[in-house]
Amino acid sequence: MSLCKLRPAVFLDRDGTLNIEKDYLYRFDEWEWIDGSVEAIKMLNKNGFLTIVVSNQAGIARDKYKAEDVERLHSLVEIDLQKKGAVIDDFYYCPYHPDFNTSQECWSRKPNPGMLAMAIEKWGIDLGRSWMIGDKLIDVQAGMNAGVDTVLVLTGYGSCDVKYTEDKQNIATNLLHAVTEFVL
Repeated sequence: MSLCKLRPAVFLDRDGTLNIEKDYLYRFDEWEWIDGSVEAIKMLNKNGFLTIVVSNQAGIARDKYKAEDVERLHSLVEIDLQKKGAVIDDFYYCPYHPDFNTSQECWSRKPNPGMLAMAIEKWGIDLGRSWMIGDKLIDVQAGMNAGVDTVLVLTGYGSCDVKYTEDKQNIATNLLHAVTEFVL
């Protein structure tokens, strides 16, 4: 792919970053956007960034819900966003958890970079202008492992994980703050 066609992307964790953290969320009627998240996605869309969700979904491995439930939720989130004038370009999720899938380590489960690597290959992403934003250190580590800049948001688990960060880590109160302060 030609360098002039590479696009920057913002990889977004889902639960605790886009929506209010709820244990094993898979139903749209329980989905609640974190304030400013839709605005942040609109800003990214307007400024030419691909928006790609990368989410560990251990609830599948734990038999809390099925892959089809996650895919249905993501479809409904897309419809809701379109009504609000925003777009998420792609969704990736990892259904594995090491405590429940002990026969293999999953390359796509964060903090491993697999979901990001799949998106990078599919979309032709400019790593030098791309970001990973999430509420857990594993999100930050996945971004670093993929070679993109990172922001830890203090929503979700971020307020707990912030004490384990290094001084140079970018930290934002929420997704909107992350986008306006660091990405744009």
